[in-house]
Amino acid sequence: MQTVNLARKLPERGFDAEIACTDAGLLPQADRAALNVMEIAYLEVPVLRRIVRKLFARELAKEPPDLIHVQHRAAATLGLWLAQQLHRPYILSVHDYLNARETLPFDSKLGRRVITVSSSVKAELLERTDLPEDRIVVIPSGVDAPPQDELRSPFDEQHTPVVGTAGPLEAARGLGFFLRAIPLVLARHNPVEFLIAGAGPEEHTLRRIADDLGITEFITFVPNVFDLSTSIAAMDVYCLPSLKQGLGTIMLEAMARGRPVIASKVGGVYSVIDDGVSGLLVPPSDSDALASRIVELLSDPAFARRVGAAGREQVLQQFPVDAMVNSTVAVYEQVLEEHAAACPVAAS
Repeated sequence: MQTVNLARKLPERGFDAEIACTDAGLLPQADRAALNVMEIAYLEVPVLRRIVRKLFARELAKEPPDLIHVQHRAAATLGLWLAQQLHRPYILSVHDYLNARETLPFDSKLGRRVITVSSSVKAELLERTDLPEDRIVVIPSGVDAPPQDELRSPFDEQHTPVVGTAGPLEAARGLGFFLRAIPLVLARHNPVEFLIAGAGPEEHTLRRIADDLGITEFITFVPNVFDLSTSIAAMDVYCLPSLKQGLGTIMLEAMARGRPVIASKVGGVYSVIDDGVSGLLVPPSDSDALASRIVELLSDPAFARRVGAAGREQVLQQFPVDAMVNSTVAVYEQVLEEHAAACPVAAS
């Protein structure tokens, strides 16, 4: 969604944006029609990858971009290669922490900036890589907050309260601890329903844990969704039980919708949550603490609504999409100016 938000807003700032992706079907239908999208099919098929990559570079070379913005470190190698082929500068966005043995491919000449979503991600990059500090810029994610009159107030009396989480189903999200908190919550507060929205490699494991815990009748899995807003709107409490977290953009989406949030005390979450005011914090890997704070909100809907309202106001003030776009555009302009000065012939 950060990529989509950028592409939507860049023309207003004087930039023509083109999105290159392996599957345009992952984009919302309205955005596929409105945005300039190039689909690179078969790029991830091993036997075809080299041929497809060369054809992609050849197509781009007909009208090379002035700047390449690699939106995720999973595409860092491809972005670096394209920049070298096209002799263009590039920027890399890093949304989370590197894995244990992961390295970050980066061309010190053409790679002009690395954008991180939080100061904690920047600090880890400085510790784990040889990137110079002046190449790393912190730009938090931006969130579009729906108008207040379009939002359902959490804990209305028309339905059973729903506690949920949303996002990629990966080990670092700590979702097993969320599942293990459910029996503890049910022992102290009932009725309540639970929801996990998203897809990823941990889905089978999470379903097995739910079955082993005997909680399948209380939890709904909503897999393979691009737009998580419908699932978030169905929740009364949003949980982010991550073991590590760069910032938590989906958490910001939940806060923007007035949902009270419970999150682990990790990484960039510290830059967002004021414990007990705009959200609740728990130690990571602690199902007991998570269950207690869920029950705290379920038992006091008025307090939960106050927390949700404060969280929404914080997101409105600190994480608007326009601020993210403006900061990114400022980086683009700096990089293009630097490239023109360093390579005047190529830039012209």
